[in-house]
Amino acid sequence: MDTQDDGVIDPTVLQAQLEQDAAMQAQYQTAPGQDVPSFPALSAAAMADGAPQFRRIPVPPHRYTPLKENWMGLYQPVVEHMKLQIRMNVKSRQVELKTCPETESPAALQKAADFLKAFMLGFEVQDAIALLRMDELYIDSFEIKDVKPLSGEHLSRAIGRIAGKGGKTKYTIENTTKTRIVLADDKVHILGAYQNIRMARDAIANLILGSPPGKVYGKMQVVASRMSERF
Repeated sequence: MDTQDDGVIDPTVLQAQLEQDAAMQAQYQTAPGQDVPSFPALSAAAMADGAPQFRRIPVPPHRYTPLKENWMGLYQPVVEHMKLQIRMNVKSRQVELKTCPETESPAALQKAADFLKAFMLGFEVQDAIALLRMDELYIDSFEIKDVKPLSGEHLSRAIGRIAGKGGKTKYTIENTTKTRIVLADDKVHILGAYQNIRMARDAIANLILGSPPGKVYGKMQVVASRMSERF
C-alpha cells in the first residue's frame, strides 16, 4: 500500500479547495445591475431612539461672572456648530445641554460638555473651543500635593515656581509643549494632546520638586525637538 509523505500536498484536494473558495466568493458578489445596499450614518436622535439626551455642567461660584461675560462665545459654537440646545438654569446653577432633531453627530453632546467643563476650570473660550474641533485633545488635572506633600509657605513657593515672574515660566511651558495650563490654587489643569500633556506635566513636577527653571527649560527643549523629529 502506497503512502504519501506528510509534506506532500494532494493536487486533487488543493483543486477542490480552490473551487470551493471561488464558489463562496461568487455567492457573495453583487450581480451586474444589482444595486449595492447603502446604509446612511445614524443621527444622534436616531441612535437614542428619538429621545433627547441631556448633560448638566455645574458652574462654580467664581465662574459666574466670566460665564455671563462670555455667554455668546459659548453659545454660538454649541448651537451653530454642534446643533445642540443650551440654557443656564439659574435655580440649580448648572448649564444644561440637550440634543434636538437637528443634532447630527452622536459625539456632539459629549464634546460640548467637555468644552463647557474646560471653561469652568478656567480655560479661555478660544482655547477650550479646540476640544470641539480636534478629537485628540483632552484635559489632565492633578494637585501639587500629588507630586510632593507641601503646605503653607512651601506650597505657595511651589505655585510661584510654576507661574514664574509675571507668568513667564507658565507661558514658556505652554509655548514649548503646545499646551494650555491653568493654575487654580493647589490644582493644575493642562489642555492638550497626550504626549504634550505628559511633557508639560513632567516639567511642572520638576519645578514642584525644586529644579531650577533653566534646567527645566533645557530638558523641555530637548524632548520637544525629539518629538518634532519623530513626527
